[in-house]
Amino acid sequence: MSGPLEGKVALVAGATRGAGRGIAVELGAAGATVYVTGRSTRAHRSEYDRPETIEDTADLVTAAGGRGIAVPTDHLDRSAVRDLVDRIAGEQDGLDVLVNDIWGGEKLFAWDTPVWEHDLDNGLRLLRLAVETHAVTSHHALPLLLRRPGGLVVEVTDGTADYNRDTYRVNFFYDLAKASALRMAFALGHELGPRGATAVALTPGWMRSEIMLEAYGVREDNWRDALRREPHFAISETPRFTGRAVAALAADPDVARFNGQSLSSGGLAQVYGYTDLDGSRPDAWRYLVEVQDTGKPADVTGYR
Repeated sequence: MSGPLEGKVALVAGATRGAGRGIAVELGAAGATVYVTGRSTRAHRSEYDRPETIEDTADLVTAAGGRGIAVPTDHLDRSAVRDLVDRIAGEQDGLDVLVNDIWGGEKLFAWDTPVWEHDLDNGLRLLRLAVETHAVTSHHALPLLLRRPGGLVVEVTDGTADYNRDTYRVNFFYDLAKASALRMAFALGHELGPRGATAVALTPGWMRSEIMLEAYGVREDNWRDALRREPHFAISETPRFTGRAVAALAADPDVARFNGQSLSSGGLAQVYGYTDLDGSRPDAWRYLVEVQDTGKPADVTGYR
């Protein structure tokens, strides 16, 4: 292994697919050893019932140049998370990067449905998956991360703090879940900063995850065909773009300047100079505010 993160150890919690997989692969490409967790394995699928597995993610990490280690973990199971952290502690000198990307709520929310009409069990399950899992994982993993200075925690969410403050996001439960991740990063920044570590919230833009591509009936190699259905999809990005954001943060000796802040993949690309796989730098959240949400026709000129 070689790269700016050679010798570093990361845990990407929720790395089966989407942003978690993209983050894990890019940390591996930078030389890190990456523990990847999730509930979907080659032997058992979660209720998502999708083909992506954590073993596949681990193989991609290793192929990228790092070392991928898949550990099946339900992050609502406190004993399982404790065992995961104990395993990392036993196999490594410490933990340098914790990425809380656990979600699992894709099938649990209904668009534009008020709280009194929304299925309550689904909404509460979504909050457990998107909020409680992060708290459980941080509780068990942060003592290991704090064993040496310079650790980084990334809370993955949907939307920047500014955008989510002024924008109703989908419904009560979804809005609350995504706001919670932003606030968790803020709170962790206060707790970790004086102890030599950094916490940030990070949002992808309009991400071409496996689920999103499937929803539009396209693949990564022909994703632009979806523009006939949704022209604003032109601003979309791959999960690896967010991965490159995390890798850049993890390799930055001055990352503490971002402690407690809300960051975006597109915004950080302007700071660190990385690109998406196609060489572009999509700045989705600026585009949403200045173009899509104002009702202007789709035009990504100047935004990627």
